[in-house]
Amino acid sequence: MPQQVTLNVNGEDRLVEVEPDSMLLYALRDNLGLHGPKFGCGLGECGACTVIMNGFATRSCVMPMAATKGAKIVTLEGLGTIEKPHPVQKAFIEEQAAQCGYCINGMIMTAAAFLAREPHPSREGIIEALNANLCRCGTHMRIVRAVERASHEGA
Repeated sequence: MPQQVTLNVNGEDRLVEVEPDSMLLYALRDNLGLHGPKFGCGLGECGACTVIMNGFATRSCVMPMAATKGAKIVTLEGLGTIEKPHPVQKAFIEEQAAQCGYCINGMIMTAAAFLAREPHPSREGIIEALNANLCRCGTHMRIVRAVERASHEGA
């Protein structure tokens, strides 16, 4: 039986009606119309569904709604705006780090959470932080350069 749950998403409390065993990804996409997080593998393995929850990169496709109570969730839509993109978003654009774009949500959200904790990482640290995000297009070096650029520009 569906239940009403309040989610704090992108700084705003939002009421959603979901099945108790539903995952966060479905509430974000289906109930709130947020399409930054993508459905990729459904197993938390690829990273396409990544959001920032309480400051940490979190795989929303395996995050049960019950575990979101009181959490602060940020999606790609809440990271920056077209007029004022987040430094990571700006760096990804400047480095042309996206090709097909499917992984980019996960790469950006993981990078933003990582840089918030580690503002001046080494190249090896960036590679390690992004290691669990899959990209089939081969833009890994551009993605790493984008995160390096964002770290130099104060992400």
